[in-house]
Amino acid sequence: MGAIVVVYELDKPVGTRTRPGGAPGGARTVRRVHAAPTAPGTPTATGPRTLCGKDTFAMETARRKPSEHPGSPWYPAEYASAVCPDCDAVMTT
Repeated sequence: MGAIVVVYELDKPVGTRTRPGGAPGGARTVRRVHAAPTAPGTPTATGPRTLCGKDTFAMETARRKPSEHPGSPWYPAEYASAVCPDCDAVMTT
């Protein structure tokens, strides 16, 4: 397997209401953390599909690169509860 990119599947925005004293809308929360191969010939770009087969078009790329953290989980620790079980199964085999 080639290089892997961590991507976030985000919740859909609820609306564009303004919070008191704040900016419009809200920060979108991470729904699920996926792993995706890099695009062919472009090691910094995400491929079109995650390891579980989801489209990466609307996903946000994480700054974490699993290859930079050998021996640790491929996903950021703060999102351990949101890891895609299918992507994790592929990454642990």
